[in-house]
Amino acid sequence: MAEAVETRVRECLRTITFPGMKRDIVSFGFVQRVGVSGGDVVVDLRVPTRDADAARDIRQRIVDAVGSLEGVSNVQVSLEVATAPAPATARDPSLLPGVSHVVAVASGKGGVGKSTVATNLSAAMAAAGLRVGLLDADIYGPSIPLMFGIDRRPEIVDGKIQPFERHGVRVMSLGFLLDPDTPVIWRGPMVMKALGQLLGDVDWGELDYLLLDLPPGTGDAALTLSQKLPLSGAVIVSTPQDVALIDARKGLAMFRKVEVPVLGMVENMSTFVCPHCGETTDIFKRGGVERTAELLGCEVLGAIPLDGALVRGSDAGVPIVVSAPDGPHAGIFQDIVVAVERRLVELASSRPTLTIV
Repeated sequence: MAEAVETRVRECLRTITFPGMKRDIVSFGFVQRVGVSGGDVVVDLRVPTRDADAARDIRQRIVDAVGSLEGVSNVQVSLEVATAPAPATARDPSLLPGVSHVVAVASGKGGVGKSTVATNLSAAMAAAGLRVGLLDADIYGPSIPLMFGIDRRPEIVDGKIQPFERHGVRVMSLGFLLDPDTPVIWRGPMVMKALGQLLGDVDWGELDYLLLDLPPGTGDAALTLSQKLPLSGAVIVSTPQDVALIDARKGLAMFRKVEVPVLGMVENMSTFVCPHCGETTDIFKRGGVERTAELLGCEVLGAIPLDGALVRGSDAGVPIVVSAPDGPHAGIFQDIVVAVERRLVELASSRPTLTIV
């Protein structure tokens, strides 16, 4: 009898989601234990969040939902709130004061679709109800203006550059400030100064996430931003081919060396699905990113197949998650959003806890 009640309780808990997220509290690992004795149910809950009210809301929803089950007469929820990662304020307290998490989207090699991933990931976050910004930190080859369909210069209000907002994402790039046909021939110090202005002189406002589309490789820009900003984590993008994975491993090693958590890897151009017959073709080696992630002790956040619509959307300034919100690619990027948030939750779970009776 108790086992049947516990099964129904766990099924009920799977219907309760964390505010702003799509995954349930059981899948996130928030539920530590479920105990059943007669009609009494005890749920031990451990929630990583800076918002104690959100944790209390979850507890009340558990009490209401589980208490309505047949055979349950009393529900007790033991709640521990783990201190989630602190807002991403830099060493300069005036830098990004309203941004909760700064996440780098990086690749060891160019041409693997890093900017495409960053664009669609930010749009998927916005579609999930998150407040998100995207900074194009690829000074020498900014492509975010094209991918968001923006060809104007930003406004300046009260000395602050106003980011564009497109598809729910606040966007800024050096490409908005320069002639698109003018090459950037700058040495390291000028690049660092420009990046500092894009961070400090832009009115980002209150954001849940600021994604950084980093330049390929492990050069000055990527290294300096990793050291200047307390990044919540990094996402490594690679194709499955060995020549890309060699450089991806170097990028991953750089983040670990500067103590930035690697949230996981995204395999781009994993396969090609024929739009006519539906046959799947492995353009590169199958499972290359998965094997590399296993070797390096990180996880694969998602695998994105090559699709003509994805490419056309990038060129037209409409991410595929916006043009086809119910399509397979949108689903993959939404799963990556969930995986990123889950990894941040896991990182927070090792932090000190506050028990709420």
